Order: sequence, then structure tokens, then C-alpha cells
Amino acid sequence: MRPLATGRGNGAADLTVMPETFYVTTPIYYVNAKPHIGHAYTTLVADSLVKFQEQRNVDGFFLTGTDEHGVNIERAAEARGIPVKQHADAIVEEFKAAFARLGVQYDLWIRTTDPYHEAAVQKLWRILQERGYIYKGHYEGWFCGSCNEFKDVEDKSENPICPVHERPLDRLAEESYFFKLSEMQERLLDLYRDHPEFVKPDVRRNEVISFVQGGLKDLSISRVSVKWGVPVPGDPAHTIYVWFDALANYITALGWGNDHYTGFDRYWPALHLVGKDILRFHAVYWPAFLMAAGIQLPRTVFVHGMLLRGGQKMGKTLGNAIQLETLHRHFSNDMIRYFLLREVAFGQDGEITYEAIIDRVNSDLADGLGNLASRTLTMIKNYFSGLAPRPNPQTAAFEEDLPSAIDAVKSAFDAEFNAMSFSRALETAWRGIARVDKYITDRQPWKLAKPGSGAAAELYSVLATAYESLRHLVLLVSPVLPDTTRDIWKQMGLKGEPLKINPNAATWGEPLGVSKIGTISPAFPKLNKEKIMTEIERETAPAPQTPAVEAPPKAEVGEQPASAAVPQHITIEDFVKVELRVATVLEAERAPKSDKLLRLMVDVGEPQPRQILAGIAEHYSPEQMIGRKIIVVANLAPRKLRGLESNGMLLAASVGEEGRPVLATFTEDVANGARLK
Repeated sequence: MRPLATGRGNGAADLTVMPETFYVTTPIYYVNAKPHIGHAYTTLVADSLVKFQEQRNVDGFFLTGTDEHGVNIERAAEARGIPVKQHADAIVEEFKAAFARLGVQYDLWIRTTDPYHEAAVQKLWRILQERGYIYKGHYEGWFCGSCNEFKDVEDKSENPICPVHERPLDRLAEESYFFKLSEMQERLLDLYRDHPEFVKPDVRRNEVISFVQGGLKDLSISRVSVKWGVPVPGDPAHTIYVWFDALANYITALGWGNDHYTGFDRYWPALHLVGKDILRFHAVYWPAFLMAAGIQLPRTVFVHGMLLRGGQKMGKTLGNAIQLETLHRHFSNDMIRYFLLREVAFGQDGEITYEAIIDRVNSDLADGLGNLASRTLTMIKNYFSGLAPRPNPQTAAFEEDLPSAIDAVKSAFDAEFNAMSFSRALETAWRGIARVDKYITDRQPWKLAKPGSGAAAELYSVLATAYESLRHLVLLVSPVLPDTTRDIWKQMGLKGEPLKINPNAATWGEPLGVSKIGTISPAFPKLNKEKIMTEIERETAPAPQTPAVEAPPKAEVGEQPASAAVPQHITIEDFVKVELRVATVLEAERAPKSDKLLRLMVDVGEPQPRQILAGIAEHYSPEQMIGRKIIVVANLAPRKLRGLESNGMLLAASVGEEGRPVLATFTEDVANGARLK
């Protein structure tokens, strides 16, 4: 058991000791606007982190919620013509619905309008006041309601603009309470020096150090002009500064200063995930408040970058935002989660486009994990009647170095994930997937399975090794692909939930209760990039302003409209010219230099098998085709595709708008070469 981190004299946690519990927070989201991809990004990272820790038997706690006080919320409600609390309630429900749809599972949702939170904020205020860190004075300056922050502006004009939100600043001059931030300057610099892990990555810590070294001024922490907030204890004409109120949520949610919950001693200190636009509040103001109050500091403030599109921060004004609704229409939760953690190096800015999501899904998920699962399980179903072979001492001769390679992948994955290098962790896991995929390709189990090959022992060993490797890899990546790994796990005939099984406790070849493999469905069907992008462009395009046009004249009764399709009939003589025969696929592989073609060797009841090229590779893997009964147009003239001759054509239905092929087959056994009439 690892001991909980303990406080130091200045209220700082011993950040070198990992606690036995894991507490992660997102920023609480401001209810002046609806949820967007930026909110989803931080929240999905936090959710994946907790899943990762809990899978490894760590007691995790995940907090998120909403920041609901301040002048900006007052203005948003006024613009809608509704009471402020009603506005906040409505936006909160939208956030909760958006996160639920993304598959996020938080432990607690905090609202700054919750009575227990407001009472604890007032308690924190009283402690700081009693310790001499709060005094009353007068403040005058330029204030941004969107930032909830006074700005030091170089613009000396009458109407300076907020550099973040590009909106005019408000001139405020009023009585205010102040926090003695200036007294905390040296203590903060000591913190950053003694605990470099307190702010990560390094570039953000250096940014904070530079800001603090430049000199800290006392901080205005109350407002007279804002009525929608927590009243200052003993002076209700003032409301508490919204950031003082909001930052306290990280401890009030756990029960500090209230009896709502008793988790503070159990879970604190926290790992805070924040965007770089709110770095100063979390890395300067928040630790200063806690130090002054004698409360233990957070473990780490980890700062992620911005999501960009076209090199610019996404936003409604620029019209370059990635819409959550559009994502949900075209991509699964796992696709969205995987892309955000794999594509964007956490801590850096990252470019996001719909095209990039499609490319990453097709290359990593469809052709990577999905293909490995499909080909492994299909061959086990075909060659071993669905009963998965298991590693044993006799199989070791054919395992090559896969057991040790998988152990190395697991170790490297954990190290990178713990270091918040999610992209590198997933890159490591996919190197493991590629290694197993190459092992299968090199060993060619479809050839070992041929009658008379005399390779039954090797076939058993190869598929036992592939299946066991897949089992470990599925466990490993389940915090990032929780839905799909659960589906693959069930298809593998395995019991339990991947997220409840510690991958580091799973050993190679351990006894398992494995059921017979049944239906195998593709984990990640290949996405049609051209079709999806056409649909997205149509969905996101601004509505055209077109003038009204005169309707065309109605057709007379009995008249065929010019645009109507006229059916083209054929005669029975035409039909009998087509020779449809039953065939079995003996061999299958991807055609060289083609993403769409499979090369099949089929038995059509003739002395020698035929070679047929079929454009189904985006929907069927080679392993899914081997042993399958199909229908072939046997008298089609040969033709060359990609330099290979195709002697026939298989029969398939075209399903859905995208024309997905579904192969025609039989429910009863039919001899190869039998003709369809």
C-alpha cells in the first residue's frame, strides 16, 4: 500500500510520493455557452485517466462540473430574457447530456450554486480573513466579464479591447476586498523551484515563474456591481470574486468546509487538468489561497494546449469549430476519444479536422486493432470450430519473442500514460498490434491449415499466440476504447469486463474460461472518406439564400414524368446467358498496391481453382473470406486489374446509401460447381 502524500510546512504536498488514491479534476465549465469540443477534450482525457488508474486497482475519483456565478452569466440570462438560475439549470443539463453521450463517467458533478459549496467558500474566506490575508480597499480598472478578470491594458484609448475575447472591456471603480497576493510571491517561487512537477509541462512552469518574478499585486476578490454570486460573510453588499469561488470547488466537492461528503482526507491532493488560457488562476492564485489558508496543495496542475483548425483556435466567430453533433453523426465515442488522445500530444496545441479523424480511424482502428481481431477470430472459428487454442509448453517453439514483446509493450504503455504522454502510449500499443499482425502474416496460418500440410501443431501454436497477444492488447487499450474492447472481448468468448481486469496482473497463457467464438463483426468498419466529407460539408454549410422559383407545371394524368426511371426488362434468353455457380474460397489476400481489392482463389467445381479479384477489401478481411461459400458469375470474360487476371465475379448485394457489399451465400450445404437457375 502506498502512503497518502503528506503536507509540508507551507501547505505543499509531497509530490514525489504517489498516493494510493487518484483524484483528477477538469476545470468547471462556465455556463455562458453550450458544450463544445474543447470541453469534450479535457473531460475525455480525465475519464480515460481514471479508467486507466482504476483498472490498475487504484481508488480513483473524477470531478467535473459547472461554474455558474458572475456578471457574464447575468448578461447571458438577461439576453435570453429568463432568470439567472433558470439559464444556469438549462446549460448544466446540456453539459450533462453531452458528456453522457460521450460515455463519460464522473464521480461527482459540482455546481457552484450548490448550497454546500457556497457555505464552504464562505468558510475559506473567513479563514483567510482571520489570518490577515484579506483587507478592504478601493479598486479601479478595466474588467473583462468573459475572462472574469481585471486586465492590465497597454491600449490607452477610451475603449480598450480584451485580447482574448476581442470585446470591449468594462471600466469598474468600486469598493473591493483584496487578497494579499503580493505576500505570496517568494513562497510561490519556492514551490515552483522545489517541486518542478507542480506545473507541467515545463514550458508552462517557466511561463508562470516569469509572471511571478515580474511582481505580484494584491488581488481584488469581491464585487459590489455583481449581484449573482456568493455573498461575502458579514458584508452581503459584496459578492465573492468568481474565480475565488470557482477554484474552491476542487476541495469543497470532497467535503472540505461542509458535511456534503467525507472524501477530502481520502482523495486530496488532486491532479488538475486545465487549458493554458486559465493557467495563471490555477498555478498562481489557487496555490496562493491554499498556502495562506494552511491547506495542502494540489499534486500537479497539468496544462494542455488549444485545439486548432486551420492553424487557428476554433470558435463560432471564425466558423471553424468542430461540432459535437456532427461528430456524433459520423463517428463512435471510441473513435472520438481515441483520435483526441492519439492525434494531439497532451500539453501542446493540436490540429483537428474531420478528414484527420477519418484517416486515423481507418489506419489505426480499422486496419490496426480491428483487422487483427477480425483475422485472428475468423481463423480460429474456421480452423478450430471457434474454440480458442491456448499457449502451452509445446507451443513455445513457434511463439518467437511475442510473450516478451507484449510484456515490453505493456510496461512502456504504462510509463507513457502515467507521464500523461497519451499519444506515445497509444503509439507503443499500436506497435504491439503491428508486431502481432506481422507474426500472423509471416506464419501464414491459412497455408498451415491446408489438408495434407502436416502442420497442425504449428497452426495451433500460431493461433494460440495470436489470440493470447490480442487478449493482452485489448486489456491494455480499454481505457481509451472502452466500448469496442468490451465488444471484442465478448467476441473472443472471454468472461468479465476488460476495464475491471488489471493488464499487469494478466500473465501469458494463464488458465481462462473461454466460450466458443460465435458471431464475428468488424470492430471498426472502414469509413468512406469521400461520402462522409460530402455529408459533413452539406451539414455544416450555411443555408443558401436562394430566390423563390416558379414550380414546374404538373404532369397530365397518365403522363410519365421526364425524370422518372423507366424499367428496362430483359428476356429469359438474356438471363440464361449468365452462368451462376457455387464456389468455396480456398485462399484470400489483399491485392498488391490496392486498398479495395482482394485476390481470391476459388473452387468452382473445376479441376483447378480460379483466381477472382473482388472490390470488397474495405468490408471483408482475407481471413473472413477463407472457407466461405459464395456465388460466382463463371462465364464472365477474363479481365486484368492491377496487373492480375480475374476469371469471374462474385455476387453481392449493395446495401445502404454507401453501397456496402453483402455477399450472397447459402443456409444449406451446396456442392461447388452447382449452377443457380
